[in-house]
Amino acid sequence: MTIAEPVAVVVDGEEQGRVHWGAAVAGAIAATALAVVLQSFAAAIGLAVSSTSPTWRDSSATLHLLSGLYLLLAAIIAFGVGGYLAGRLRSPLDGSPDDTEFRDGVCGLLVWGIAVVLTVLLTWAAAQTLGRVAAPTSGSSNSAQSIPGESLIAYDLDRLFRAERRPQNVDLNYVRSEAARILLTSAGHTGIINEDRVYLVRLTAGATGLSAADAETRVNTVISQAREDIRKGRQAGVILAFMAGAAALVGAVVAWFAAIAGGEHRDGRSAPPSWLQLTRRR
Repeated sequence: MTIAEPVAVVVDGEEQGRVHWGAAVAGAIAATALAVVLQSFAAAIGLAVSSTSPTWRDSSATLHLLSGLYLLLAAIIAFGVGGYLAGRLRSPLDGSPDDTEFRDGVCGLLVWGIAVVLTVLLTWAAAQTLGRVAAPTSGSSNSAQSIPGESLIAYDLDRLFRAERRPQNVDLNYVRSEAARILLTSAGHTGIINEDRVYLVRLTAGATGLSAADAETRVNTVISQAREDIRKGRQAGVILAFMAGAAALVGAVVAWFAAIAGGEHRDGRSAPPSWLQLTRRR
């Protein structure tokens, strides 16, 4: 088994100062594609950063921590592969070893930046699609029918307005949204003020046909459950946001050093990994 010697590329001073966008874009596309594949596996085994459950009742801090750790591992693998490919594909340039290493590292950072932007765009597009498919309320999508955070307490709203015989001429879409805005205040420091609680009881009685006493009992139960669901949602959001930020920062470091490693293998300053040497066997 022999390793082919790197071919020297002679470039002028102007070319040496340019950024090798082709290698950076190729590495970024590879990193993004690999990240999507790894997140697909995460969804299959229940470690995706977003849950398919409409509420947070069945989730736990341990599950969200495992999801964050998997996200961190996926970032290391994806940015490592993307950075290495970019460093390996970048044209070798004349210069000191330190300058070459710096340029390779910068190429890895470009891979990281482009891949992050692509991932954000793909995530946004997926969120828009899923938001239209699994809207928390029926009807046309406007501010009176769906509000931010309503999905956290969607099941609690279902329980609040459950009725065997619903009164006529009740605009349940608007009633749900109005009740959701009140329930979301239950997680605040002061909780739901008495005026809103009384109004929510009247709203529930009018939409379900329950007596005032039964409506008040149901409202108290739902408020307590909604407060717990919102707390779990906030807890999950903090854990996953922290792990996502950590994964992004670690990904930048991994992409930098992976690109440097790719450049060293490109220039023959160090031997490539054994699995790459097998592909070059004659």
